[in-house]
Amino acid sequence: MGTQERLPPLCVDLDGTLIHADLSIESIIRGIKKSLWTLFALPAWLIHSKSRAKAELAKLSSLDASSLPYNEEVVRIVEEAKRCGRKVILVTGSNQDLAQKVQDHLGIFDDIMASDDETNLTGSTKASALIARFGKDGYEYVANGAVDIPVWESAVAAITVNAPRQIVRRVAALGKPHKNLVSGKSRLRIWLKAIRIHQWAKNSLIFVPLMTAHRLLDVDALLAGALAFLSFSLCASATYIFNDLLDIDADRKHPRKRNRPFAAGLLTVQEGLLASVALLAVGIASALLLPLWFQLSLLAYLTTTVLYSCWLKRVSSIDVLALAGLYTLRIIAGGMATETALSFWLLAFSMFIFLCLALVKRVAELIDLERSSDGTEERSAAGREYEVSDIRILQILGACSGYLAVLVLALYINSPEVSLLYATPELLWLVGPLMLLWITRLWIVTARGYMHDDPVFFALTDPETWLAAAFTAVILYCASTFTF
Repeated sequence: MGTQERLPPLCVDLDGTLIHADLSIESIIRGIKKSLWTLFALPAWLIHSKSRAKAELAKLSSLDASSLPYNEEVVRIVEEAKRCGRKVILVTGSNQDLAQKVQDHLGIFDDIMASDDETNLTGSTKASALIARFGKDGYEYVANGAVDIPVWESAVAAITVNAPRQIVRRVAALGKPHKNLVSGKSRLRIWLKAIRIHQWAKNSLIFVPLMTAHRLLDVDALLAGALAFLSFSLCASATYIFNDLLDIDADRKHPRKRNRPFAAGLLTVQEGLLASVALLAVGIASALLLPLWFQLSLLAYLTTTVLYSCWLKRVSSIDVLALAGLYTLRIIAGGMATETALSFWLLAFSMFIFLCLALVKRVAELIDLERSSDGTEERSAAGREYEVSDIRILQILGACSGYLAVLVLALYINSPEVSLLYATPELLWLVGPLMLLWITRLWIVTARGYMHDDPVFFALTDPETWLAAAFTAVILYCASTFTF
């Protein structure tokens, strides 16, 4: 009797096992992005059957199997089984067309068993199909979820992959040879990364109106600002998750964004949707304790963010203006929450400096794309209308925008309003050269390809930025305190 006949076939689940993702759920997002009509057709498909819904969604899904987040440990197990002469089968509840794309990319399976137009190959249905083909206790099964319990019950051996503890205990209780694979990554760290807690630093812009109006010692205003900061941060995190779910395919093709929790499959789409709704609910509830104008500002921010995620970010030029507007909205919201008057100078400065930062972000992405391209790959940013050939003009526009922000600052220093707030406004002229130096260095770093695709993250970790900020703070303090 040969080796292949002695060893049972290895049957491997796809969603959550071979890949850190659920193709059926992700197909819904892809279908809705392709056509909003999918949202209304989906209930009718589900009423007919789950297999019908999966088949229709698969037709709409433009799946790139090469970018999927594969579980390398499971792939190694499959490759080892192949070397031992075992038959290896991909057994999945996802539609057969999607499973075939995975096999076409990996090329490591001897056969595929998957859902089709009539059969939803999950749970007891999957178990029955495997028993009919290999017999009871005639196969080893690798999977991750509660729906797979009937399949493990009929298997000769079991491997659980990143399964919940209660599932691991139930499989172990079956008394079969059992191996458990776990990732070992901290869930807390993954969630902190998913909500982009470092991005909350952006929302400190809410306190800018208080600072420019010299109201930082107003306790009531500070408390209102803190509540506005919390509300904005929670709502912003909800929109970050929403955006990541919509961008999941494009992120997987990006050299750094592919490591984001949802693109990498460290968190599921279902978890993301629940977290986004929960964060949004708490954020809005916090906003109800603040003035109506703040609530309207937050609503404008959320509306613009949704439009940005669904459409605006795909339109060149408009997307960077939208990003600059979202930053400026934070300052407006801070003025509304603390009931602080907003000056024309502050808003004009904000639009120019934030447009500069938005363009830095786009240029950094395009430079990364240019460096990773070998001349035969696509040379346009995934999900964007920008191309590598746009780098030069975007650099010019970004630098001009940054320098215009400094010009607005200079005009403000020379305006009558400034003498009402500062004892020695002439000292403010020292801020101009600091800003010119910082903006110039920002664009040099970007041109050399050292810029992170998130300028805020770069600024938070850049010593020179912190040094420039410290000098600026000292200058502002001296200008407002001392008379020369």
